[in-house]
Amino acid sequence: MNSPDASAVAPAPVAQPRIIPRSEHTVSRSAISPNALRVLYRLREGGFQAFLVGGCVRDLLLGVQPKDFDVATDALPEQVRKLFRNCRLIGRRFRLAHVFFGREIIEVATFRAAGAPAQGEEPLPDSDSGEPESPEADALKLDLEDEDEEEDEGEEAAPSEPEPAGHPSRDLDFRESPEAAARAEEDARRFGRTFDDDDAEAHRVLDEHGRILRDNVYGTIDEDVWRRDFTANALYYNVADFSIWDYVGGVDDIAARRLRLIGDPDVRYREDPVRMLRAARFEAKLGFELEERTAEALQRLKGLIAHVPPARLFDETLKLFLTGHGARSLEVLRRRGLLEELLPSTHAYLEAHPNSLVEQLLVRGLQNTDARAQAGKPLTPTFLFALLLYGPIAREIESTPPERWHELNTIMDACERAVRDAQQRMTIPRRFALGVREMFALQPRLEHPRGRRALRLLEHPRFRAAYDMLLLRAELGLASKEIASWWGRVQEVSSEERVRMAEALSPQGGPPRSGTGRRPPRRRRRRPSSHSHPS
Repeated sequence: MNSPDASAVAPAPVAQPRIIPRSEHTVSRSAISPNALRVLYRLREGGFQAFLVGGCVRDLLLGVQPKDFDVATDALPEQVRKLFRNCRLIGRRFRLAHVFFGREIIEVATFRAAGAPAQGEEPLPDSDSGEPESPEADALKLDLEDEDEEEDEGEEAAPSEPEPAGHPSRDLDFRESPEAAARAEEDARRFGRTFDDDDAEAHRVLDEHGRILRDNVYGTIDEDVWRRDFTANALYYNVADFSIWDYVGGVDDIAARRLRLIGDPDVRYREDPVRMLRAARFEAKLGFELEERTAEALQRLKGLIAHVPPARLFDETLKLFLTGHGARSLEVLRRRGLLEELLPSTHAYLEAHPNSLVEQLLVRGLQNTDARAQAGKPLTPTFLFALLLYGPIAREIESTPPERWHELNTIMDACERAVRDAQQRMTIPRRFALGVREMFALQPRLEHPRGRRALRLLEHPRFRAAYDMLLLRAELGLASKEIASWWGRVQEVSSEERVRMAEALSPQGGPPRSGTGRRPPRRRRRRPSSHSHPS
């Protein structure tokens, strides 16, 4: 019997890793956070294993300075807390240790059994308490969790409603093929575990499509590698001898700039469909190419994203678009057919209006957002969703008679419908949805400023975001460049000059009048005498 082609089988973790000594890799301690080294050495002194793990090791091999450093250990969370006074335990299902060094946090995770979801990757809470939100809270810089860890599996999410007939996910076969099941079982045997482990199975819960809902089993480093998604993110840097442990061929894949799922792609995507969005994110961020089987399974199973809890899709959307590679993420999502699953209305508009001004505005806005992220400037999801929903909102506005396009009610209703449509797939917290409405409602007022009243807009909490949108629109000819320039100048001058600029505005609203720029004095009306009669 002919043996199967080894290259056609996705890599699975092996029982014994390839250990790459310090002399054969480029990771230097000088590039590692001193605080991360303190944590690693303290764990070693306490008699525990201690490794840097995940994306930080990948980035160090690529010569990129990691955003943060994560540690994996065989110490239990309570044992970690005893070693560090500056430690706090977090997490509902799995306990994680956060060790604080001023503003820097080193996350320490205990090795976990295969498939266990990482803590700290839970969806951002939707704090729709009805309390007003300060502009500072909305404009704060997003401190997204480490994007290279596995995601929260959405255990607490309510079950989704059954899809109607004709829904795209109805056409997918969620049953695991006998070949895939056999490969997964063989992977497990090679890995040193079995599927009939009563203890582990008692803690593992999957839904009807194979998605992991809960898996609360601590494990060993040999098992921990299974919860990683891509080979490039599954490397361990051992502080004991400064070697790198590679169970899955991740070092070779990084050298080849290849993104490959660990294990069988069908099984891994079914366990957690968000891995498809993560594949797109890493492709955009790293410039890696998806390995053939990883890409092929993504195309077949992308409809499973409809079963992901909406809060997780919101969380992943922020990571796709607010971490410095949003424009590239949009291109990858469209090319992979994933934008249709994430934001169906945005996808539909872009497909119906190729190369339109709205598409150019979206791309230009994402490029500006990328520049702000790379410069460490504050970002807000409000502006992001105003960009992503600009097309659907424009479509709703243009469905009304042209004479109503600039009416406030038309704009507000269009925003409400577009947001509600997007929320069929993902959660958009109310504070951001309201922010989108306010940004669009301010556009007519910014385009037609009227006298001193216009100066009040400078104090509006959404002014800066709305002004940035006006600049984008003016750049593409969708708004007056003269008005956009006026708003730019009025923010830079003294309060006295602001008043003079406002008084120079046209009474009908719009650009300043020519001449001295001062409004002529009003003529007093003569009060009619008591003997006069109306004509």
